[in-house]
Amino acid sequence: MFRVALLDDYQDVALRMADWNRLAGRAEIEAIHEHIPEIERLAERLRQFDAVMMVRERTKFPRELFERLPNLKLLITAAMWNVAIDLDAATEHGVQVTGTGDWSFATAELALGLMIALSRHITHEDRAMRAGQWQTRLGAGLHGKTLGILGLGSLGGQMARFGQMLGMEVLAWSQNLTPENATAGGARYVPKDELLARSDFISVHLKLSDRTRGLLGGRELGLMRPTAYLINTSRGPIVDEDALFQYLRAGRIAGAGIDVYGVEPLPVDHPMRALENVIVLPHVGYVVEQNYRVVYGDALEDIQAFLDGRIFRPLNTIAAPKFPG
Repeated sequence: MFRVALLDDYQDVALRMADWNRLAGRAEIEAIHEHIPEIERLAERLRQFDAVMMVRERTKFPRELFERLPNLKLLITAAMWNVAIDLDAATEHGVQVTGTGDWSFATAELALGLMIALSRHITHEDRAMRAGQWQTRLGAGLHGKTLGILGLGSLGGQMARFGQMLGMEVLAWSQNLTPENATAGGARYVPKDELLARSDFISVHLKLSDRTRGLLGGRELGLMRPTAYLINTSRGPIVDEDALFQYLRAGRIAGAGIDVYGVEPLPVDHPMRALENVIVLPHVGYVVEQNYRVVYGDALEDIQAFLDGRIFRPLNTIAAPKFPG
């Protein structure tokens, strides 16, 4: 029987997000709820499986892991890119990698929610209310403020429209963005340093790559206003986490809304958890039912196709795929 593992099912919902009964008699599906970061433990847990479905970059798939999984034939990732997979190693080991579609609204909606929560001190006032207090902080409206967006792709473009709706001035920058494309996306192009210096809210919507890793370091964070807020719902390593912590702790920037980290899950003793001017979330930008139904439904299609000797949504090219049978 073809065995399939669904990794990192944190909420214990994966088996309800698709009609896995369509694989009855052809494949066995097992959801794994615990996160297993250690290569040796993970390899031992997965060694009997023919296929693995990953939820974004929750688990890394480096060369060392492929070397320890000789039975693996198919690796599926939510969405159509995943920097946690060594695609060259997958190809060399004859593992077909495929992707899925995704519901592309969730992360921008969360970034908007963080911006509003930061400006109105929503999480602080909620905690104060539960402690018996009433109206402890003065919030700020967003109308007339400046929103700086790093990355004006699909998600950044949604954020730009949110900013326009709220009556904000919207600035944008990325390595390949042109003034014309920025205007078409509902923003005004400015150089990165100017965006950092002028914005009241900075929202990161870039993909993680060699060009963006560490893009916001100590120098860049130092350009921000002391009244400004940083929102990162993209990927943790784009921002220098240590530098950000130091700036937040010293009050050199007003606060941050963070959904992504260099190490995930974030260690329980991480000092970022203790800062009062930060909203810390457990990488829930894409964690909505609509998205889960898309990615798990497409993963089911990928598995069905593979069992039939076909490839859906390939991310690599295998000369002789190890189809079952």
